[in-house]
Amino acid sequence: MGIFGRKNETTDATAVNPDLAALTGTYTLDPTHTTIGFVARHAMVTNVKGGFGDFTGTLTLDGSDPSNSTAEIGVAMDSVDTGNADRDGHLKNADFFKTDEFPKMTFRSTKAEALGGDDYRITGDLTILGTTRPLSIDLEFNGSAKDPFGNERVGFEGTASILRSEWGLTWNAALETGGVLVSDKIKLVFDISAIKNA
Repeated sequence: MGIFGRKNETTDATAVNPDLAALTGTYTLDPTHTTIGFVARHAMVTNVKGGFGDFTGTLTLDGSDPSNSTAEIGVAMDSVDTGNADRDGHLKNADFFKTDEFPKMTFRSTKAEALGGDDYRITGDLTILGTTRPLSIDLEFNGSAKDPFGNERVGFEGTASILRSEWGLTWNAALETGGVLVSDKIKLVFDISAIKNA
């Protein structure tokens, strides 16, 4: 049974799974073991992958009432890294992220729901360039563990897709062969390790 819980129609719906109850608490994202990334189609033929190196985030897990669990992430947009300095510079300028004017991207959850097994969906508000729109992230709960340093960890991995134009990211260039240089559809990728606060 995963962290956000599933109702079992054959048992008391108010009963608390002891494993879930033990996970109740606030967790801080571990940036050295967490990836917040994206994938964009380039020139209609290949994928460019990137990520952000500077971010903070918290997860508040409620094992007794998993629907109260929440997540919040803040990302420094000038920490974008695609492995190419010129491309990163372009992403930071006025054509894309306008990092001088809009230094952060944020996500604040509003709902958690179980999809079955260890699969879940977190819905919340994603803010980019000052525009806030709803976003749903499909997640897999990877479990919990105590690491060799005594930290209690939980892990999730997940994906979501957005149309960047809906957040005002509209720059593009036409290709001679048809199509555009950068896809409107962007895949967001999350691989999260979070440490329980003392």
